[in-house]
Amino acid sequence: MQTAEVVIIGGGIVGSSIAYHLLHAGCKDVLVLERETAQGKGSTGKSMGGVRAQFSTPVNIQMSLYSIPFYASFEERLGHPCDYRPQGYLFCATSERHLTYLRSNQEKQIALGLQNVRMLSGVEIRGMFSQLRGDDIVGGSFCSTDGFVDPYSAMIGFMTWASDHGAKLWKNAAVAAIKRLGCAFEVETTRGTVSAKKVVNAAGAWAASVAQMAGVQLPVEPLRRMLVPTEPFDDFPHTAPMIIDMSNGFHFRPESRGFLLAWNDPEETAGFKTDFEASFIEKILIRAADRVPVFENLAVNPKRAWAGLYEMTPDHHPILGEAPGVPGFFLANGFSGHGVMHAPATGKILSDLMLTGSTSLIDARLLDLARFAEGRTIHETAVL
Repeated sequence: MQTAEVVIIGGGIVGSSIAYHLLHAGCKDVLVLERETAQGKGSTGKSMGGVRAQFSTPVNIQMSLYSIPFYASFEERLGHPCDYRPQGYLFCATSERHLTYLRSNQEKQIALGLQNVRMLSGVEIRGMFSQLRGDDIVGGSFCSTDGFVDPYSAMIGFMTWASDHGAKLWKNAAVAAIKRLGCAFEVETTRGTVSAKKVVNAAGAWAASVAQMAGVQLPVEPLRRMLVPTEPFDDFPHTAPMIIDMSNGFHFRPESRGFLLAWNDPEETAGFKTDFEASFIEKILIRAADRVPVFENLAVNPKRAWAGLYEMTPDHHPILGEAPGVPGFFLANGFSGHGVMHAPATGKILSDLMLTGSTSLIDARLLDLARFAEGRTIHETAVL
């Protein structure tokens, strides 16, 4: 039987970051299990790649304050690119309620150390982007260090560095069972069985079924999100930030020579739906042209659009840390759309908790699994 100090189930960006941080902290015996033939076939490779610190809860802001500077220095640290582009996030408010909400968030963000977030007037936003329909925009917030990364490149960077420093990666290794034997686990996979003192569930949208194998009930469920890339389009600046229309949640950012369009359809229901629905294109183009009239001329190839899965928790915060009643079984699940942007912080937090029992990055108890049973949930409202 193979042995490892730590087995990480899931080779996406979260599992890869945990592997990197463990190796960086001196834990050499790490095995990552990836059920697919290649990494990034789950949610990582289908992510929009946005990174932002403009959240509404302190714990999410703190995770961003570690993750975004990490991405900014990624190539220097790891010797691999992640294509971090600090083009910003611009939230466009269309009501005084939105403005009050953004102002309240900004106060929390600044109090926690975010230096580059500022409130804008409607006049300023219209001056920045004359192509936006701005008659109903009363103001907004902008942070210049928010932006985008290439999730696939970041994942490969984390895993390559970890592999170069002693971690092992098993591909085509689907987990079939997890058994607790004394103070160790036996993890049965399609590539054989491995014994480990500690196991990390980083299985993304499939995390609940992995947790079930260890006797843990995990309130994580998959929710489809669809993304629509456009054909090359030059009538809107490619230096633009991620722009969010708060009236309906439509948002978009530059991507290659075109743009990437996103919108959270409120009629979407939970489930492992990974097919792209062609009817979604009309829904999103209507909202795109309403906010950016020149987008009436956008060309879209439905064959290039795709769907991926968010891993949702009831309070839109991740579940991090050791599972109650199952010592040695650690959770890194339920990022609710923020897995890529918070992958660096997650790796640091899990590494700290596994190796030292505590972390200074956040109050880890806020994100433990027990919060649901104990009525300690904290709700993130700035969800895209």
